[in-house]
Amino acid sequence: MSEIPDADRWNTNIQYHGILVDAVAGADAVLDVGCGEGMLTRRLRQRIPHATGIDLHEPSIELARAQGPADIDYLCADFLTHPFAPESFDGIVSVATLHHMDPAAALTRMAELLRPGGTLALTGLAMPNWPRDIPRELGAGIAYNWFRFTRKRWEHPSPIVWPPPHTYADIRELSLMLPGRIYRRHLFWRYSITWTKPR
Repeated sequence: MSEIPDADRWNTNIQYHGILVDAVAGADAVLDVGCGEGMLTRRLRQRIPHATGIDLHEPSIELARAQGPADIDYLCADFLTHPFAPESFDGIVSVATLHHMDPAAALTRMAELLRPGGTLALTGLAMPNWPRDIPRELGAGIAYNWFRFTRKRWEHPSPIVWPPPHTYADIRELSLMLPGRIYRRHLFWRYSITWTKPR
């Protein structure tokens, strides 16, 4: 278990937890896809009555369960095949997991599990589109080094996939399968997708 309290941790994924929590804050039941050791799931549970985290990495799920609270449902399972009932959640979040899966299959599954009127909010990483992204990459590198020396950087225990198999342009195009989605690029080599399922 990490010796750094949740509130003091920082990395380029944690940087964007807040926008995901805010996006689904009105939900009653939320699913955290690729929850790892549960840091975001715990934060979600502080504001949402029912939180479920799912991840394939058993050591991370064991850490998540050990850190509580006991009313979070952690599943060590494959999100794409676990037998959730359709439209089980009115909030779905995911951090840096889309590149671990077939992204089209993952977005389709998320849409199936989301109730009408519910919100999907995720962040991910992708490969730059050269040379257009050079200024953005330079800026991210400078900011990253500043944060690295001023915050308590924390490394998650989950497996890492690098390099990501898709570019930002690929993901932006793919996300059009969610009508009305909002796609944004962020500092620290991240993008976000936010989508509300039509009623």
